[in-house]
Amino acid sequence: MRRLIIEMGQGVDLHGADYTKAAGRAIDDALRHSSLHVVKTLNLPPEAVQIKVTLGVQHPEAVETQALAGKFPFGTVAITAEKGGMDVPHLAGDTQVVASAAIEVFLPEQTGWRLRSTAD
Repeated sequence: MRRLIIEMGQGVDLHGADYTKAAGRAIDDALRHSSLHVVKTLNLPPEAVQIKVTLGVQHPEAVETQALAGKFPFGTVAITAEKGGMDVPHLAGDTQVVASAAIEVFLPEQTGWRLRSTAD
C-alpha cells in the first residue's frame, strides 16, 4: 500500500463537551480540504482503498470511533483516538472541546502510470 494523501482538520464542540461531535467535525473539516477523483479512475474495488484516521482529543476513551466511520463514502476505515486536542474551560462551567484529525488514504501499488512534471 502507498499513501496517496494526508489531510488535517480541526473540530470544536462549544457546548456539551461531546468528544465524538468535536472529532466528527474535525473529520468533516479535513474531508472538505480534498477531493480524490483519482481513486474512481483506477477502477479499484471500494474496499481496496484503506483510510486511516487519527484523532486527537483530551479524553480519547470518550470518542465513539465506530460512529464516525460512516462519514467516509468508500474504503476500509480504521479510526483511532489518541491524547491530543484541547479542552478549553468556559467561565459558565462548560468545557469547549477542540479535536484534531489526520486522515491518510492508502492505495495498492499501481503499475502502468506515473506522475510527471508538465514540462516533460
